[in-house]
Amino acid sequence: MPVQRVRRVVRKIDPWTILKVSLVFNAIMALVTVLGLVVFWSVFVNAGIPERINDLALTIGIENGITFDGTVYFRIAMLLAIVGTILMTGLFTLGAVVYNLISDLVGGVELVVLEETAATVPAARRVKLPVTVAAAEEPRRRGLRPLPRVSPPAPQGPTATGAEARVPDGGPSPATETVGQPTRQTGS
Repeated sequence: MPVQRVRRVVRKIDPWTILKVSLVFNAIMALVTVLGLVVFWSVFVNAGIPERINDLALTIGIENGITFDGTVYFRIAMLLAIVGTILMTGLFTLGAVVYNLISDLVGGVELVVLEETAATVPAARRVKLPVTVAAAEEPRRRGLRPLPRVSPPAPQGPTATGAEARVPDGGPSPATETVGQPTRQTGS
């Protein structure tokens, strides 16, 4: 496909759109993070790693050892995910407002992009080429043979007014100019 380089300037970013998009994006990322931590914690506990860490702490001399409470960690992770979602959404929206203020001074960010043009080429207008009708003697001198005689087409039927179809007035037609003479067709 043909490609054309086009310059685009981003002059304004709508803060409301950024707020909606960033809220959804950050909420999905927080959900993925929390679910990832839950999966990681379940693998961590099933492997017996917390008990080994507790045994190591007792061996080192920590009197009570180290206790791992999964529900506390899950609550902390949920709280951080909610706070992070709200904070990041606010920062993205504030960034859009600041960009709009700077864009008013500087003129925006200019991007050069490649656009693919449509594969279909607009159809060229059909042009009727002129036809020249010459007498039969001229082609014989050049070694060309004449075209056979063709009678004019019969009318297609009555028109809406009941009159016969006829050729519009625009001068004599090639068929009426050379009646009785053999003809040949030349042209471009």
